[in-house]
Amino acid sequence: MGKNKFVSDKMKLLIALLTLQCCYAGFHIVSRVALNIGVSKVVYPIYRNIIALLLLGPFAYFYEKDQRPPLTFSLLVQFFLLALVGITANQGFYILGLYYASPTLASAMQNSVPAITFVMASSLRLEKVNILRRDGLAKIVGTIASVGGATIITLYKGPPLLQNQQSQQPLEILPLANKAQNYTWGCIYILGHCLSWAGWMVFQAPVVKKYPAKLSLTSFTCFFGLIQFLIIAAFFERDPKNWKIQSGEEIFTILYAGIVASGIVISLQTWCIYKGGPVFVAIFQPVQTVLVAIMAFIILGDQLYSGGIMGAILIVIGLYTVLWGKSEETRVENNYKENTLTKHLLDPAERQTEECSIGVTDIP
Repeated sequence: MGKNKFVSDKMKLLIALLTLQCCYAGFHIVSRVALNIGVSKVVYPIYRNIIALLLLGPFAYFYEKDQRPPLTFSLLVQFFLLALVGITANQGFYILGLYYASPTLASAMQNSVPAITFVMASSLRLEKVNILRRDGLAKIVGTIASVGGATIITLYKGPPLLQNQQSQQPLEILPLANKAQNYTWGCIYILGHCLSWAGWMVFQAPVVKKYPAKLSLTSFTCFFGLIQFLIIAAFFERDPKNWKIQSGEEIFTILYAGIVASGIVISLQTWCIYKGGPVFVAIFQPVQTVLVAIMAFIILGDQLYSGGIMGAILIVIGLYTVLWGKSEETRVENNYKENTLTKHLLDPAERQTEECSIGVTDIP
């Protein structure tokens, strides 16, 4: 029964992580559309977080009414810092990087998140890595393989596999029309986005343990992130015209960003980090590159190349290697605990047996 429950929980985590990457992949395209149609880079995340807060707030209040620990000043400071890293810096650097560079570059650099998270979590001792054991080597090799596969998809196209009739798509997603792209600033902003994202996932893990009401934690994070963005807007976005929604496309992009990319994704990622740990969640980041390639092929009519298939295979190998490493690590730790417990339980009995034996031999 316990084994079936373990398998079920593991399957739920895998499905949640794949769903998370699907939502992120769609957000790449939606954000590109939002920038193309002229949505403000400051207004866009503000509306996004307002919608997310309106969506999550009521659920958090009623669903976790009896589960929330008492708020303290220390927790509020941690929520504020979590929002600063995971909402303001993360979303701000991303939208700036996407504006100055291409989504391909953004997707390529995002694949550094697992490596950054792995280093951060290991340095803070949130992730155990023993390179002398098979599970430690598997996690390292799997991470490298996943990042390497995503890099192949980005940098090596190879010959086309399928001729897409929609290759001349009517909607130009990239690059930005009539705007010279500054790839240097794009790289800097996307790198800041990756550092913020990795730091958010690592920092969130201990905060969740102190405040396990995950919906409430997400709501507080969105609230403080919204306040921080409003302060930024007070200085950098004073034109009232940029706050007006003028088309159905703008409504769709803002709703997707708020409901899916913030409301659903943040809650889902918080749950995944709580269940699997920050590195385990970050390992699935390269899957997003595969999903973006598939969505671009189907929706935008982009070509499917052999390099994408090669990279996808390498990513799958890397993911299964990491999954095996995590499973092996859990098995080793459980065996060690069982052996230690057995030893503690048996030692008194053995001593008692020895004492009884000594007592019997001493009787004349």
